[in-house]
Amino acid sequence: MTISHPRLALAAFLLVSGGFVASACSSSTSSSGATGQDSGADAAHDSGERTDASESGVADSGHKDSAIIEDTGTKDATLQEGGPAIDYCSLPGSVVWKNGTSTVVPGEGGTGQDLSWVHLPDGYCVHYFTNLSEVRQLRFAPNGDLFAASPSMGCAGGASGGLGAVVVLPDDNHDGVADSQLTYQGNLPEVAGLLFLNGYFYYQNSTAIDRVAYTPGDRVAPSAVDQVADIEVYVSGDHWPKAIDADDMGNIYVTNGGDEGILCDPTQTGAQRPFQGGILMIDPAPGGPNPNGLQVAKGLRNPIALRCAKGTGACFALELAKDFDPAAGSREKLIPVRMGDDWGFPCCATADQQYTDVSGTPDCTDVSPEITSFIIDHTPFGLDFEQGNWSGLWKSRTFVALHGFFGSWVGARIVGIATEPKTSSQPGWPVPSSEATEDAGTAFSDFATGWDDGKLDHGRPANVAFSPDGRLFIGNDINGDILWIAAVQ
Repeated sequence: MTISHPRLALAAFLLVSGGFVASACSSSTSSSGATGQDSGADAAHDSGERTDASESGVADSGHKDSAIIEDTGTKDATLQEGGPAIDYCSLPGSVVWKNGTSTVVPGEGGTGQDLSWVHLPDGYCVHYFTNLSEVRQLRFAPNGDLFAASPSMGCAGGASGGLGAVVVLPDDNHDGVADSQLTYQGNLPEVAGLLFLNGYFYYQNSTAIDRVAYTPGDRVAPSAVDQVADIEVYVSGDHWPKAIDADDMGNIYVTNGGDEGILCDPTQTGAQRPFQGGILMIDPAPGGPNPNGLQVAKGLRNPIALRCAKGTGACFALELAKDFDPAAGSREKLIPVRMGDDWGFPCCATADQQYTDVSGTPDCTDVSPEITSFIIDHTPFGLDFEQGNWSGLWKSRTFVALHGFFGSWVGARIVGIATEPKTSSQPGWPVPSSEATEDAGTAFSDFATGWDDGKLDHGRPANVAFSPDGRLFIGNDINGDILWIAAVQ
């Protein structure tokens, strides 16, 4: 891949030469069971080529424009009722890209927000949706309503001042802008992960995962709340957010953060290393056999995001690795969720490679290799999967929001990673790639840029979610803006 950002040269060199840092959400609570504390720097910091779209495993599985996707909901209401599809890029206020330049669609109803700084490929547009303080995770309900997590617990990297609530952001008149902000469930200072599954809405409540019954169209939570899990195998005061998703079989996975200051014991084998940061499976209902979660994968510092790719049977997570340490081999990762995997932290940077600043010689032979590596500090923060509505290069890709370097926002952007063709052994999986590999071709490509223009006035992309109608929604935890990107029809 030709690195398109001129300020990536040094970081790319470090990555390719064996060095490849990452984000934390902070609370005043101390870590439980930690062998060390995150450094002050960490507390301040977040830290084969793709075939044509028709061959993608995801597209082939039938998740087209007319699909009903269980956890993200059905199509836009106008499509369900047999009416014409909305041409979102024709809505007033849409910034449309053509021939390398942008134009703003005039007319009443636009928000007046200047989004000319968001650079997109030709044939796409960007539009303002709403502003929500400290927006962390986005999830679409079965009826198409957008739900968002707005924690009041501050997050390192500059995010603070959220509502401590799950908020519904409806757009009933389909003008591309949220009509209102409705508190669905309040009194949630530590909330991040959200999930709709089988008639229930699941959400993080500090160390617990709670659920309430959900009927499509609900915009206020029912009073009856059930706790389905309380994950206290390791509690981090800094990396408290927990991402949640379910695979095609209905298995629910939850991430659990570790800490920067955890020390490596090089005498321990992989089986002896304790579970701290990792991924767990939880029961869908109270009273199940795993009230504290079944441990699935360990050796992670801060798995900040987790999403399952529908139709593939697989789930994937983003790992924010050892901060500010490219020379020691640190790199951030996109990884598959698999039972029994050990991802090496705090001893190993990747498969068969220890962190060079770790004393002794830890065994890294049982550490799993990542699918995609990112330059440390570019901070991959959220991911989702395009379901075959788009065309060309961007169809059925894995889209990742990069939060960028703390303080400069360098590297903050949205990238698209190619997926394996249906003829492969892992159809629909992201292809193995690296942000800093020169020969990656189009496997790893910039999609939306502009956040890191040196002005520090656009915030940082923190999460992404595809709507049932095919738009890509982007949440920004620093300035609170939520934008969407659509393909021109």
